[in-house]
Amino acid sequence: MDRIDLFRTFTRVVECASFTRAADTLGLPRSSVSAAVIELEARVGARLLHRTTRKVSPTQDGTAFYERCLRLIADVEETEGLFRQTSVGSTGKLRIDVPGRIGRLIIAPALPEFLDRHPQLDIELRVTDRAVNLVEESVDCVLRVGPLGDSGLIARKIGDLPLINVASRGYLDQHGTPVTPEDLAMHLAVNYASPSTGRIEDWEWIEDGEVRMLSTRARVTVNSAEAYIACCLAGLGLIQIPAYDVKRHLDAGELVEVMPNRRAAPMPMSLLYPHRQHLSRRLQVFADWLEQILKREIL
Repeated sequence: MDRIDLFRTFTRVVECASFTRAADTLGLPRSSVSAAVIELEARVGARLLHRTTRKVSPTQDGTAFYERCLRLIADVEETEGLFRQTSVGSTGKLRIDVPGRIGRLIIAPALPEFLDRHPQLDIELRVTDRAVNLVEESVDCVLRVGPLGDSGLIARKIGDLPLINVASRGYLDQHGTPVTPEDLAMHLAVNYASPSTGRIEDWEWIEDGEVRMLSTRARVTVNSAEAYIACCLAGLGLIQIPAYDVKRHLDAGELVEVMPNRRAAPMPMSLLYPHRQHLSRRLQVFADWLEQILKREIL
């Protein structure tokens, strides 16, 4: 391997915390990855990794070297693509992971426009609602809705996703229309349980600048957006949902917004990727396009 390949291999081992997982993402034998790190340690004259049977982690020298490697790799990639960017545009493949309904309703229908604009760029579009390990799963970036944990990823804020309260026309005809959250004591909701934790989400709204919550009566609990909307359409209760998710049903009169002055706080939408230094030209143009599409369609 040349020096840049050694640097790339070392950074991948640090990010995966495993020689085996790093080898899998690089498409190399584990022995080659291990040999590359040993060669790199010999070149720099320092131990870069702590190795145990369960985990690999950088030493103090390894952490400092890792940060320098990221900058060097980014500089090399930018230099190599200096003229390609202006002459033939973005090339290669991007692996993107997005929430299911945003992927199906917003991104997939708009992709022909992006691909026509960048004929040498291919997209692998994954639609999931679970947490994704970008390095281990070889994903370039993920779009996520909601508060972000301390993942160590770089976050690009796209905007805030509006949430609304809705019910079916049939439900309102039978049970009446709630005007304030206090009225919910006389109504049913469809409960939503987090797919990852199983925790049932409380009903939420903003009042006098503060977030307020309460538990609602429900006879049905679901753990997917598809089932959540389907149960609401069936007249099983009220739901809180991103406005874009039910726009078609609102336009058709199947669902009706209720308590418009007592909405939940909007949910932040962010694009996540591993390192600012690794923001390739193809990822940059996709991120810019995605932000434009999302702001146009749902924000």
